[in-house]
Amino acid sequence: MLDTAEKNKIKPDTILKNFWRDNRHFADLFNAVFFNGEQVLKPQDLTEADTDVSSMLKFNGHAETVQKILDVVKKTAYGVDFVLWGLENQAKIHYAMPLRHMVGDAFSYMKEYDEIAAVNKKNGDFHSADEFLSGFKKTDRLHPVISLCVYYGESEWDGPFSLKDMLEIPEKIEPLVSDYRMNLVQVRSSGELCFSDPDVNMVFDMSRLIYARDYAKIKEVYSDHDIPADLGVVIGVITESQKLIDHALESEQKGGQINMCNALEELRQEVAIRKHYNNMNPVVFI
Repeated sequence: MLDTAEKNKIKPDTILKNFWRDNRHFADLFNAVFFNGEQVLKPQDLTEADTDVSSMLKFNGHAETVQKILDVVKKTAYGVDFVLWGLENQAKIHYAMPLRHMVGDAFSYMKEYDEIAAVNKKNGDFHSADEFLSGFKKTDRLHPVISLCVYYGESEWDGPFSLKDMLEIPEKIEPLVSDYRMNLVQVRSSGELCFSDPDVNMVFDMSRLIYARDYAKIKEVYSDHDIPADLGVVIGVITESQKLIDHALESEQKGGQINMCNALEELRQEVAIRKHYNNMNPVVFI
């Protein structure tokens, strides 16, 4: 996903996945994005779910396996039912992201369908030829899948937000085309989200301030208290700050806290160097 942490042999994907696997972090993110901060998802009610939703597609005698692995998936129980919550980390703008999310959600539903069909077939519990043909009884139901894409990039997302954004649709048939809108949150413009967990709030707030180059605000808010080193690594990964990652890892060995007064000037210099380098060597996308 990101390639700024090679020096310390850190895999950014792993850092972010581990951060969001924490039930407190995961619940707070989804509550802030979907429920305006209301504590609908509770950490104690979340359990890990399988992230591999790979499936086999069959069409006119042709079969093909397609692999799809989500970053973090949690399950919440509602009585005898449940809801699946999926999270995908995204560092760069992906111009087919709604399609990727649609496929991921479809595979999640397909996975549950296959599991139900297998049980029905084993039990032979069908009441009609139609149920036998589909492997799915009239009373069977799938469970909701709610996915969220967290975009960490510094530049604003200018890609599609829905499947229709990716299509060229003649006006006459536009109402006939089914849409799929993905759920997207941008770290750089997340200031209005109501976080309750201090770790999640700090990660988003610090990342936004670094992107805004608002070093005075960082000093004002964070200079009087230390930041946990593990959060420093997460913020460094998100903002692609090798200096912050290195500083956090060094601090972790000395006591586990980062003093932002010491890290701030290094961060400022790193951003200036990166800006100069990018001006001298413009990035070419292929």
